[in-house]
Amino acid sequence: MLAFIRHHGAECTGMISNFISHSEEETRAFAEKLGMNALPGAVFAITGGLGSGKTIMAKGIARGMGIHEEITSPTFTLMEIYEGTIPLYHFDLYRIENPGELDQLFFEEYWEGDGVSVIEWAEKAAGRLPAGRTAITIERTGETSRRIILERPGD
Repeated sequence: MLAFIRHHGAECTGMISNFISHSEEETRAFAEKLGMNALPGAVFAITGGLGSGKTIMAKGIARGMGIHEEITSPTFTLMEIYEGTIPLYHFDLYRIENPGELDQLFFEEYWEGDGVSVIEWAEKAAGRLPAGRTAITIERTGETSRRIILERPGD
C-alpha cells in the first residue's frame, strides 16, 4: 500500500508531498497517476541515487499517459521521444559532465512544445530547469522501499 503524507513546505513556493513506496509496483502506480494528470508542457525533474527507481518512475509516467511501448533509460542517447496522445520526451543526464554539454541537446526547447518532459538525473541541469517543474526526489529506505518526495509548483 502507498502511504501518503502531505504538508506545505516553509522553504518552497509549492506543495511538498512525501510518499512511501514498498515495492517497484507501488512506485510505478504512483507515477502512473502523475502521468494520467500530465498536461502538455509539464516537466518532471527526477533525482535520486543509482538504482533508486528513476527509470521506474519514468515508465509509470509514460504508462499513465497511455504510452505502452517499452521505456528504457536513454543513458547513451541522452533523449528518447515516445509518441502518444501527448508526446513524452525522456531525458537521462547521467553522462553529462559539464553544463555546456546541455547546449547540444537544446532540451529547453522541448519544454515549450506540446509534450511532457521526464528528466532523470535532473540535478545535472541545475539552474536550467523551468520554475514550473515538478521535482521528484527518490530516496532508498530499504531493499525495495523508497521515500518519494514530490514538490509541485505553487498554485
